[in-house]
Amino acid sequence: MPIEVGIWKVNEGVKKVSFSAIESERKLEDIIVKDLSILSEDLLLIGRQVQTDYGKYIDMLAIDIDGNLHIIELKKNRTTREVVAQALDYASWVQTLSYERILNIYEDKFNIPLEQAFAEKFDTSLPDKLNDTHQIMVVSAQLDSETERVINYLSNNFGVPINAVFFRYFEEDKQQFITRSWLLDPNIVDEKSNNIRVESKKEKWNKQDFVVNFEINDSRSWEDATKYGFIAAGGGRWYSRTLKQLEIGSRVFCMIPKSGYVGIGKVIETVKPIKDVTFSVDGIEKNFSELDIKAPNMLHDINDLDKCEHIVKVQWIKYVSKEQAYWERGLKANQNSAYKLRSQYTIDKVSEFFKIEKDE
Repeated sequence: MPIEVGIWKVNEGVKKVSFSAIESERKLEDIIVKDLSILSEDLLLIGRQVQTDYGKYIDMLAIDIDGNLHIIELKKNRTTREVVAQALDYASWVQTLSYERILNIYEDKFNIPLEQAFAEKFDTSLPDKLNDTHQIMVVSAQLDSETERVINYLSNNFGVPINAVFFRYFEEDKQQFITRSWLLDPNIVDEKSNNIRVESKKEKWNKQDFVVNFEINDSRSWEDATKYGFIAAGGGRWYSRTLKQLEIGSRVFCMIPKSGYVGIGKVIETVKPIKDVTFSVDGIEKNFSELDIKAPNMLHDINDLDKCEHIVKVQWIKYVSKEQAYWERGLKANQNSAYKLRSQYTIDKVSEFFKIEKDE
């Protein structure tokens, strides 16, 4: 049984405050929407009254920092076991939602991109994978014994990540209060959700765009990169290996870590060790040792194929200085030297900043 919560007013005497029936499910929903942390600090509301493909409506749908979805069903008074069946039906629909469908649900409800709201809430970019798993939360004032048995049975015997949360609504001297208690430990439900992972939903990749991190140090200068047309990574195989993904014709969105996006270009020659790369200068092919470069240590470990700098030649479409780098919360960032850019939001925002047309 869940813990029963009571409130006593302590002033000159001790007086128990009686709980009241909340007026409507809509009022309970309004209270929770004002501050979803009443349920959890780690949830962002995606939408209220989200319509399924079967003509039913989920009271509330939320997302957590890992990109997993939470189905929230509200009942103002006593919850019956039929509500559990209803929530399970909703879950069977939610698990089919694609990355794009989730983005569209949020934008239709709030008229701003989910990427922007997610970054503002969690101070990190939206994950590449969404809806890897989900949880069900039944919210009510009371729970009958049959429903409690069903939830415990589903959780304990089949690992279904379902929980019930109870609210008591109090009024005293024109002041309103609510209290909360859980049927099951939320941490245990989190663990169970990890055991029912479904096919994760990734944002579709356009098979063209990549992000490249250009780390500035004594081995790399952004001025050199824009002057001669290249990107680089080195200092170990872990840093340079991801450059192998870049093929001729790939488009790269280049960013300087902790600064922002500084250029967009197209790959014209695949990755090579620095000693094997040449550039045409005034019609003469020159290697790096013959170029006027600013990075003082770019030729470090030149004969060590693991540690040396690896170069991808690029034709820059647009670029700016490090000081003019573009960044805002919600844009995609990753520690790898190169990775697939799946975020259409990032593509659109960075292209807009650089005034790049879709066909460039």
